[in-house]
Amino acid sequence: MHGATWVEQIFNLACGLLLLTAVGALWRRETSALIPILAVQGGALTVIAVLLASGHPDATEAMVVAAVVGLLKVVIIPLLLRRVRRLVRNARETRPLVNVATSLLAAAGLCLLAYAAARPLVAVAETPTARATPVGLSLVLIGFFLAATRHRAISQIVGLLLIDNGIAATAFLATDGVPLIVELGVCADLVLAVLVLQVLTARMVHTFGDGDLDDLRELHD
Repeated sequence: MHGATWVEQIFNLACGLLLLTAVGALWRRETSALIPILAVQGGALTVIAVLLASGHPDATEAMVVAAVVGLLKVVIIPLLLRRVRRLVRNARETRPLVNVATSLLAAAGLCLLAYAAARPLVAVAETPTARATPVGLSLVLIGFFLAATRHRAISQIVGLLLIDNGIAATAFLATDGVPLIVELGVCADLVLAVLVLQVLTARMVHTFGDGDLDDLRELHD
C-alpha cells in the first residue's frame, strides 16, 4: 500500500512538472532558460515512462522505451539546441506577439480547454493513468501557442518540441505505454527535424546575422 502511494505521488509530481515547465517556457523570454526548462520536462516525461514500465507486462521493452526517451529528451535534444543557440548573437525574445501576462492567462485557458476536450476519453478509460491525459493535451496546445507567438527560430523550435512532448505524454498516459518500434521511429524523426532546423537556423544567421524569422520577409523583395 505504501509502495503504491509512493509511486502515485511520484507520478503526480512528474505530471505537475510537465505542466509547470510548459508554463515556464511561456514565462521566460531568454532562450538560454528555455533549454534547461525543456530538459527538466524531458526528465519528467522519462519518469512517467519508467513508472509505467515498472508495471508493464513486457517490462524490458518498456524500460528500453523509457531509456530512449530519457536519452533523447534530456541529453541529445538540449545539446542540439545549445549548438543552435551559439549561432545566434541575440538570444532573447524581445518582440513576442503576446506579452507574458497574457501568455500565462492563455496557458490557463488552454489547460481548461484540454481538460474539457479529454473528459470523454477519461470517462471511458480503462487505465488509471488515463486520468492524466489532459496534461499531455495541455502541453500540445501550449506548444502550438508558443510556436505561434514567438519570432526567434530557437523559440519556435522549443514550441515544436513542447508539442512532441505533449504527444508523447498523451500516448503514454492514454495507452499505458508505447511500443518500442513506434517510439524509436518517432525519436528518429524528431532528431532529424531538429538537425534540419539547426541547419536552417545556421543558414539564416549567416545570411541575415540574426535568428529572427521576421527577417525572412525580406526574401519577398
